[in-house]
Amino acid sequence: MSIQIKRDQSLAMRHIVHVRNHVISVDGAVEEGGVDAGPNPHDLYDAALGACKALTLVWYAKRKNIPVEDIRISIDRDNSEERQGVYRLSASISLSGDLSEAQRQELLAVAEKCPVQKLMTSVRTEVTTTLA
Repeated sequence: MSIQIKRDQSLAMRHIVHVRNHVISVDGAVEEGGVDAGPNPHDLYDAALGACKALTLVWYAKRKNIPVEDIRISIDRDNSEERQGVYRLSASISLSGDLSEAQRQELLAVAEKCPVQKLMTSVRTEVTTTLA
């Protein structure tokens, strides 16, 4: 899979990300020199975790016939020690539906196993950068 990112010349920092048939505007916050015309890369990183947890829960609940009606994920970031090598994300999950406490705990355990969380915490990612 290839993701294409191209600068939008009309704004100082904004770039347009193309993922398959999807387009996402990415920009820096005002204090970073952008105009906040989209999420910044850290926002996308954090959102990937929340989205993965939500999709994993939907998939699992359907597979196990767990009556989840709604799933909401909030991600809070603490990047105060990022330069020291610690980046903290806290996920809060709200579930609605006629769920027993056992089902709620089962879904919490499943959310801890989403593939993006595994990537963030268990896999060494190697990045190479070249000039085209």
